[in-house]
Amino acid sequence: MENQEPFTSPETHIEVYGAREHNLKNIDVSIPRNQLVVITGLSGSGKSSLAFETIYAEGQRRYMESFSAYARQFIGDMERPDVDKIEGLSPVISIEQKTTGRNPRSTVGTITEVYDFMRLLYARVGEAYSYVNGKRMQRFTEQQIEGGIAERFAGKKIALLAPLVRARKGHYRELFEQMRKQGYLKIRVDGEVLDLQPKMQVDRYKVHDIELVIDRLIPTEEEQKRLKQSIQQSLRIGKGTMLVLDYDANEISYFSRFLMDPESGIAYDEPQPNSFSFNSPYGACETCDGLGTVAEIDPALIMPDPALSITAGGLAPLGEYRDIWAFRLISAASKKFKFSLTTPVGQLSNEARQILLFGSEEALEVPGRYDDSYGHQIRFEGLVNLLKKQQDDASSISMQSWAEEYVSHATCPTCKGGRLKQEALHYRIKGKNIAELSAMEINELTAWFEGIDDYFTGQDALIAHEILKEIRVRLGFLNDIGLSYLSLHRGANTLSGGESQRIRLATQIGSQLVGVLYILDEPSIGLHQRDNQRLIGSLKRLRDAGNTVLVVEHDEDMIRESDYVLDIGPGAGRHGGQVVGAGKPADFLKLDTLTAQYLRGEKGMPKISRTAKAKQFLRLFGASGNNLKKVDVSIPLGQFICVTGVSGSGKSTLINETLYPILSQHLYGSRKKPLPYTRVEGLEHIDKVIEIDQTPIGRTPRSNPSTYTTVFSDIRTLFAELPEAKIRGYKPGRFSFNVKGGRCEECGGAGVRLIEMNFLPDVQVHCESCQGRRYNRETLEVRYRGKSISDVLDMSIDEAVVFFENMPNILRKIKTLQDVGLGYLTLGQPSTTLSGGEAQRVKLASELSKKDTGSTFYILDEPTTGLHFEDVRVLLEVLHKLVDRGNTVLVIEHNLDVIRTADYIVDIGPDGGRYGGQVVYSGDLEAMRMQAESITAQFI
Repeated sequence: MENQEPFTSPETHIEVYGAREHNLKNIDVSIPRNQLVVITGLSGSGKSSLAFETIYAEGQRRYMESFSAYARQFIGDMERPDVDKIEGLSPVISIEQKTTGRNPRSTVGTITEVYDFMRLLYARVGEAYSYVNGKRMQRFTEQQIEGGIAERFAGKKIALLAPLVRARKGHYRELFEQMRKQGYLKIRVDGEVLDLQPKMQVDRYKVHDIELVIDRLIPTEEEQKRLKQSIQQSLRIGKGTMLVLDYDANEISYFSRFLMDPESGIAYDEPQPNSFSFNSPYGACETCDGLGTVAEIDPALIMPDPALSITAGGLAPLGEYRDIWAFRLISAASKKFKFSLTTPVGQLSNEARQILLFGSEEALEVPGRYDDSYGHQIRFEGLVNLLKKQQDDASSISMQSWAEEYVSHATCPTCKGGRLKQEALHYRIKGKNIAELSAMEINELTAWFEGIDDYFTGQDALIAHEILKEIRVRLGFLNDIGLSYLSLHRGANTLSGGESQRIRLATQIGSQLVGVLYILDEPSIGLHQRDNQRLIGSLKRLRDAGNTVLVVEHDEDMIRESDYVLDIGPGAGRHGGQVVGAGKPADFLKLDTLTAQYLRGEKGMPKISRTAKAKQFLRLFGASGNNLKKVDVSIPLGQFICVTGVSGSGKSTLINETLYPILSQHLYGSRKKPLPYTRVEGLEHIDKVIEIDQTPIGRTPRSNPSTYTTVFSDIRTLFAELPEAKIRGYKPGRFSFNVKGGRCEECGGAGVRLIEMNFLPDVQVHCESCQGRRYNRETLEVRYRGKSISDVLDMSIDEAVVFFENMPNILRKIKTLQDVGLGYLTLGQPSTTLSGGEAQRVKLASELSKKDTGSTFYILDEPTTGLHFEDVRVLLEVLHKLVDRGNTVLVIEHNLDVIRTADYIVDIGPDGGRYGGQVVYSGDLEAMRMQAESITAQFI
């Protein structure tokens, strides 16, 4: 199809003229405004280049240009995208797939601002209860205090006291002297009333309670004025709190202008929103610093194998016995406390194990290194305390990382995982504290907030009304985009790329902006078909509010429900970059493009005919992690297995957090603990397990597909073997951009330089010295078939397959990258620019290039992420070839095309969160269609 000719006005359309960014071939595009527009096409065809690198980048640049010249001198100029012009562009907001961050303090509640409104609600209308006896806290005005004392103590001899010191050590000589000079005569120390005397002091090493005696009187009508003045003085010196001592009964009563427990005397500060923030020192639990967990040295990791003796390596941090100081201490302890170093640690007495772990108070006689040398009297502190010291030792990173190997994270003993100080956790609304609400699933929390209006009365009802409205709106958005199974407590670093993108989408819908261009990168990732309809509804609401929604997407439902479709192609990489189809969905389906052919059903997934039944099974019993309800599951080996179920049903818990750690521990001795389960059978049939997930393959521009798959080492060796390199004495290291010698030293071999932007994200610019080629001039003079090492890194994988066809060891590794549909990537493409789906396929290619054993267990988490229908077909052919060679491939997947090719399906459900966690169905596809309980079956 020729370039699309825009004949429309900038008021109704966004006009892009001459876009040439990356692989775009000077295309003109017209995008209707205030509509839901889908950009689709093969992976790598140029969809993101058009949506993000051209339209979003130009919107960003224009925003920056609106800053004053003074502000722009700190920011620097943003590079203009390679496009002739763009007309009709609105302010742009991009919602990408990137995970929200690795900060453990960031949660679903903080990102969506729901938790901020909940903090405000608790600060304004929360009811305080005492953490000592659980009774409701009270606050008094001066008039109430005066009336209460006059009525309760009428005719009794009392003393009014102002608290000065509560439960603190010190001699307080200066405090006593200061009070004496002010004319006060009596002071109460630790429950005893004493006369104030010169040079008076108390024991500095003991904990003391000190109150100043303001007045001693009997409340009567005549003494009313005196009582009032004394109460004012007591509250002023006691900073809002005072005590009344009843001489006859020798009892203390507490009164305070602040929240106070009249029985125990504890008082809370006036609540503020930051009193409920675990990211503020005013609210965060002091034991865990607001994280909810504490890192503790785990004794089980110190003695992992009870069958080993101390000499054979039974103490994991020390290894096998050798002549070092720690072992000489242990040897001396064994003589003193009568245990043997050759007895398996599991058979040692409890006392001996406690001494090894936590040490002993008694000094040990430790001999010197040589028999005649001087011995030492020393106390053995135990391995747990030794590791704690190394963990806190900031001077040695290597010792810290050594100690970290024996750490496990446990729930904080003080806040029980609530993250807040005990005062904050004792504010309640309708019997719930803020941490209990945060731990609820969002659908459950929504129902709780719906029924709370009648709980508030009077002024509290007025205050709560507006706050509750904001909370309900935001929770509604989270439910609408299919995240009802999450809780506000859930850490942002545990979310998948699709989940974090949809959370940002919910935040944007909540902001209720109008006239904005939203650009989304595959928001349907990780969504079950049922939740997909909710997501499309949310995007339509965003459109109906007066915004333009531009979605880069492969999902069939999204394409059919959109207002306008742009198909970029016809191929990937340099074979793409053109508009091959555009129009309303009904018109688009009549076109002869690859996407339209799949939508019409003319093309489809490969037909798999695998008749051989599984002879061996892997069986897992009693899996009960997170929301799993003691699940038993059988997995046939040597088959293609699909684990399905709605979002949040427990698929990842069962496979990624239970099954994979079990296999990894069995085969490789991994330290990662699986979630709780009863037992497992059939491990002997597997000799290798490989998990391929969507985590980035590297976090710096230095990492790329060629370094990850190790093919770059072979290419460097090839260049070092060339005659020109041998004459110059170049070794393979000369052709590495990570070490000094052959690389450009101006940019350190990165090809780009990082410009720090102070208050904005850092910007990368091309290195002026090497023009982005990474190497110095001498290195680039060595050429293989006319190409330098930099030219090879700039080759697409499709080109490299042809270029290296006579080099079998290189060809084998890059051919697998081509086989998984990544032929359009360059060998040196920085891993930071790869999507989650691309990173996963690079990992898959890296594993495929290795020799498989025929008993390998592959686990893939949503491998179709970011893939066009055609790419899914190519991927399925690769995965089924693995199964044909006797391996087991287990895929967690929502894509119906993948599910239809599976030999065996395990459906988890029936719903998400606490309504899931059961195996609804396990078996082949045909029988699954009949399952009424399975939500997945309804869509198949």
